[in-house]
Amino acid sequence: MLQTRHFQQNALLGLLPEKELEHLLPHLEEVSLTLGQSLSESGRHMSHVYFPLDAIVSLLCVMENGDSTEIAVVGHEGLVGVSQFMGGETTLTSAIVQSAGQAYRLKSHLLKREFDRAGTMQRLLLRYTQALLTQMAQTAVCNRHHSLDQQLCRWLLLSLDRLPGNELIMTQELIANMLGVRREGVTESAGKLQKAGLISYNRGHITVLDRQGLEDRVCECYAGVKNEYDRLLKYPAVTVAC
Repeated sequence: MLQTRHFQQNALLGLLPEKELEHLLPHLEEVSLTLGQSLSESGRHMSHVYFPLDAIVSLLCVMENGDSTEIAVVGHEGLVGVSQFMGGETTLTSAIVQSAGQAYRLKSHLLKREFDRAGTMQRLLLRYTQALLTQMAQTAVCNRHHSLDQQLCRWLLLSLDRLPGNELIMTQELIANMLGVRREGVTESAGKLQKAGLISYNRGHITVLDRQGLEDRVCECYAGVKNEYDRLLKYPAVTVAC
């Protein structure tokens, strides 16, 4: 019997029937992703797609002057490289490792081959893409209409959902780059959360002390994104015919 326990750390791989996972198994390579590592650059073809296990990858829009803003995060619930099976092959976003960890990587053409089989993998990837688009849209709305305090709470909770523990290694400067705001604003907002006893911050280490407190402060954007992932990526939902 195929041993899938380790693969189930990634939701997409874990939802695959054993027969479809067997097609991928010989080609999946476990790799270590390091903080700040670039997995893809704007306008360039990706040779591999990545299924994170305990790493987090930020999808960023980068401007000509080098400024960037995060539009989505990818962790154990998904994969990096949607463009490789959607037909575009390249994208205007870049993918940078936000939190170091392990991932499986797979050659892009092999994923496309499995997608074209029109089985569970195809339905699963399409539903994941819908969830990812929801996160991107909600992020754009949040950045436009909600306070930096609320954006930071959303960012922390989305990151926390994709980590095995309650600690993030991330400087305020990097958070500011992700959110597309000034570092001073992040310093002020993080200070408020620390004063309220919700987080502890020390030299790039953020520990969430009170998750419920963050959820009480966050805007509706977090729940909207989380609910859509839960709805679309439940096992019964991906096995029915489209």
